[in-house]
Amino acid sequence: MKGKFIVIILITVLIGALLSGCIDRPETETITLSGAWALYPMAVRWGEEFQKLHPRVRVEVSAGGAGKGMADAIGGLVDIGMVSRAIDPSEIEKGAYPIAVAKDAVVPVINAKNPVLNDILSKGIKKKTFEDIYINGTVKTWGEVVGRPEIKDEIHVYTRSDAAGAPEIWAKYLGKKQENLKGIGVYGDPGLLTAVQKDPLGIGFNNYNYVMDMKTGFTVPGVQVAPFDVNENGIVDPDEDISTKAKVIESIKKEVFPHPPARVEYFVTKGKPTGLTAEFIKYALTDGQKFLDEVGYIELPEETLEGELKKLE
Repeated sequence: MKGKFIVIILITVLIGALLSGCIDRPETETITLSGAWALYPMAVRWGEEFQKLHPRVRVEVSAGGAGKGMADAIGGLVDIGMVSRAIDPSEIEKGAYPIAVAKDAVVPVINAKNPVLNDILSKGIKKKTFEDIYINGTVKTWGEVVGRPEIKDEIHVYTRSDAAGAPEIWAKYLGKKQENLKGIGVYGDPGLLTAVQKDPLGIGFNNYNYVMDMKTGFTVPGVQVAPFDVNENGIVDPDEDISTKAKVIESIKKEVFPHPPARVEYFVTKGKPTGLTAEFIKYALTDGQKFLDEVGYIELPEETLEGELKKLE
């Protein structure tokens, strides 16, 4: 009887200690990421899956553009910056430690009610025409795009207002920098997509996983992807057709899709990552790769993955 009484007292004391905080309880650890809209959906998915394996870990992901991701990483404001463009040597000098984690691409986007939609889908758009729309400003009507001067509808050009990987890679494809792109500035991938969805005469560019419905593999309502006439023969050849998610991926893998705007996505840390941050990046490069296609990304070559993993050793 006396023994039972002592046990009851011990249990009571233990519960009281837990409630009062006298006994340490395991604390939640947090991994923070910020940056590229392009990598945001994938990072969110990796975070969700990583948390299933590590219930006491929280992965917090926020978008805001590649420029913000790089600045936040170098400044120590986040554990990982998401960057969707090439890393500048000056950023390496400041401590940026980039690790490639996936591939994707930026695609030109037009409204589904574009006045010359059928012509564009059958003929494609030449690189020089994109230059004359976005850099030189000399192609001003949709009729000029497809060689039909009788069509006088004015092109409404949209670009990004935030420092980001998509406009930087789009400008690089055209031989320039983001500040050289003409057009109405719109914030973020979702914002630019919405602007074109609302404007029958609009043209923009987006990370393809924002344009494609990942469940159906087709474009989201209200827009179409404008195909590149890569070989400039005036016809969209089968391997130039990028009207669906599967066809975009196939074109990139066959290296028909221009590079840029096909590109590599990076996680960036300040100095070599350690501890939980390194563990999360390692997960993204190993088991996490199986989610790439589902979310809308392309895996890196096996030898590239092996090289990136060695950066964590």
